[in-house]
Amino acid sequence: RSCSGLFCTHPRQGASPRFFTTILILLFGCRGEKGTGPSGRSAEDDIPLGERKTVTDFCYLLDKSKQLFNGLRYVQHPGLKGSITGPLYFHLRTSETSYLNEAFSFYSAIRQRSYYYQVNKEDRPELVVKKLRYYARYIVVCLLLNKMDLVKVLVKELSEEIEDYTQRFNTEDQLEWNLVLQEVAAFIEADPAVVLNDNNSVLVTSNRLQDGSVPPLEQGMVVGQLVLADALIVGNCNNQVKFSELTVDMFRMLQALEREPVNLATQTSKQATLVGFWLNVFTGKQELPANSVLLVYLSATGVFPRCTGESDGDWTGSRSEPGSDACFCRSLHPGDLFPFTRKPLFIIVDSSNSTAYKNFSNLFGQPLVCLLSPTVYPKSVQDQSQRGSLFTLFLYSPLLGFSSVCGLSSVRRGLWERAQDFLRKVFRDIGQMLTRSRSIDQAFLQFFGDEFLRLLLIRFVFCSAALRLHKLFRESRSFPESYPELPKQDTVESGLLQKQVLELAAMLDVQSLFWDDSLESY
Repeated sequence: RSCSGLFCTHPRQGASPRFFTTILILLFGCRGEKGTGPSGRSAEDDIPLGERKTVTDFCYLLDKSKQLFNGLRYVQHPGLKGSITGPLYFHLRTSETSYLNEAFSFYSAIRQRSYYYQVNKEDRPELVVKKLRYYARYIVVCLLLNKMDLVKVLVKELSEEIEDYTQRFNTEDQLEWNLVLQEVAAFIEADPAVVLNDNNSVLVTSNRLQDGSVPPLEQGMVVGQLVLADALIVGNCNNQVKFSELTVDMFRMLQALEREPVNLATQTSKQATLVGFWLNVFTGKQELPANSVLLVYLSATGVFPRCTGESDGDWTGSRSEPGSDACFCRSLHPGDLFPFTRKPLFIIVDSSNSTAYKNFSNLFGQPLVCLLSPTVYPKSVQDQSQRGSLFTLFLYSPLLGFSSVCGLSSVRRGLWERAQDFLRKVFRDIGQMLTRSRSIDQAFLQFFGDEFLRLLLIRFVFCSAALRLHKLFRESRSFPESYPELPKQDTVESGLLQKQVLELAAMLDVQSLFWDDSLESY
């Protein structure tokens, strides 16, 4: 049965002291140990037969809830000075129970029944640490489910628990728990702009795929039948805000690949190095059914060769010594992915060296598309990179990306909704531009049948058009690129799309930031 059923529909109105003690034993890490009392009897022997089924269910659900965090740990690799975020591997095609929702119900039930209430009365710091870890994991689940209002409540409670913990016990981990608070606070505040209700309260918006949010295919349009099945998300940017090793870019791309409501199960790699990355890609490619696509998302600091003749790469190895030869050897290079182009592959690279993938070699003729971020941003945009990449922000929420590049810190709800409605029309037009272009590479159309990939391609085109018209973006290196290259006149430099970008700017009263003439103006 579900964990909500375990706690909320228990035959008793309240838990017995014996049951409460049993739950404490499970939560505090004693499960699986036969610990004996003075009489030599085991703790398990003290549990009535009628309650053992409940305890068994509890243990099962507790183990399942831990699976969510397999890829969210700080992994230290022997021999390396630094550490990296483990790649997250997701099956988008799964229809099993959502681990996120199940974990949320599990943690919610614990909080509603106050099973940790007695901990603060115990003179045992290790028990309090269990409670603090519970709060940290509960916050991660709520972040992933976009329950920001509850996140703020939990953060406040966690702050109070940490303060009580540090006052009662002279421990060595006080700074670590304070750092946890700082990280989650920075994570919450990472969005560059907020949507305000009429009463100035913040509106929590969802950026997951919803019914009606994807421009439909035109009747009679022939596109590929490929379906996005799996996604590998890698984050390794210096100094970017993160919580539980989930960087802002990873969090945003994760949400961009989810449906509303969440129907997503996770399977994460236990390896921290490039071996783990290759293993995930290889395994994913081997297990993909026919007509399926693997998406690989790389958010990483760029690595540049010291000597000519070497191919550039992305920094997905150790974060230490970015200019060293050892770091360059540990980096991921475009050639590392060549063997995986035997099947359809969709790559997104958000890096200061994304152009290393500009001339990707498609050796086997299978559908292949690479969406590449700008490599140089204006100084005012660079200053915000700690809160997440602008390129990924556009792919996650185009209106939020547009607001960010325009310096808008808040938008009224009514205006936000009007702008979103306008963007839906723009996205329909972009979809028609892509499918009607006579010079577009067929690889784009092969992926266009999948809703997630279609939306990512459309958002990419909108991002490219918006940055090309923005007055701060003067260098060609500041514009996104793709492999294969898109026909610019039909897409990112389309007169119709330029007009729509300016209309959106006027709607948000930021038209002075954009060139209001044709491309010849700059």
